[in-house]
Amino acid sequence: MRKLIVLTFLTLDGVMQAPGGPEEDPTGGFTHGGWSVGYFDDHLGAVMTEQMSHPFDLLLGRRTYEIFAAHWPYVKGGDPTADAINSARKYVVSTKPIDLGWKNSILLGGDVVEEIEKLKEGDRPEIQVHGSGDLIQTLLRHDLVDEFWLKIFPVTLGRGKRLFAEGTIPAGFTLIQSSLSPSGVIVASYARAGDVKTGSFALETPTEAELARRELLRTPKT
Repeated sequence: MRKLIVLTFLTLDGVMQAPGGPEEDPTGGFTHGGWSVGYFDDHLGAVMTEQMSHPFDLLLGRRTYEIFAAHWPYVKGGDPTADAINSARKYVVSTKPIDLGWKNSILLGGDVVEEIEKLKEGDRPEIQVHGSGDLIQTLLRHDLVDEFWLKIFPVTLGRGKRLFAEGTIPAGFTLIQSSLSPSGVIVASYARAGDVKTGSFALETPTEAELARRELLRTPKT
């Protein structure tokens, strides 16, 4: 079974929209595009390089695919991230016509959830999801995400597309790796770990036997 891993840049209040630039995704009147740029440092660069240094396939929504296709094929100079993304097999989810001219691109048709489940059953490398906020909601709704590799930036925006939005279901996770960048970005990776564990910090109501025992202890001995 292949792992499906969501890699996301995230604000403290959960916004994932347009971290890389003002024109990346201005939908909904979003005016804070590029909020991650001022916090990006060598530590984050090394983390991204390490996370993308092994074979992987990509699963992308239409908007993210088009943003990536307009950028990564044109990065020159042997950039390791560009090399990894350009050489990866790219599965694309889109309900609208889309140009799949970027090499190694495949459109997922039919029942998307069923197609992704089939992909996960294959024997190719792990599947990474970058961006693709709307697609992620479908993945969350159907419990298809195995791990989250998050970069949480020290900024709040108050509005914008959120990672854990309408697709989120109750789920438990375990922290598998973490670090802190010099600029204050928390790098935290979580793996799916069963259901939500609940409990209570409320004081237990004593039984009649316990009340009788306490009363006995308070009674002066003669």
